Amino acid sequence: MLVISRRLNETIYIGDDITISVSKIDRSAVRISISAPREVPIFRGELLDEVERLKKTFQLPIKAPRRSPRRP
Repeated sequence: MLVISRRLNETIYIGDDITISVSKIDRSAVRISISAPREVPIFRGELLDEVERLKKTFQLPIKAPRRSPRRP
């Protein structure tokens, strides 16, 4: 794992086509912006954890979505 410190409006580049920028810093939260090709899935960790919990609880074959429907 790579840990990098960034300030407001600073960017991290991953390869040629993914950028992560710090958009807003509040007291206990940091808002980030991610720009990536549509075929790259991006999920919040807590959502994937919830899907796994539901799969175990109800023993259902639930699959995580392939990508966010509101991606620009």
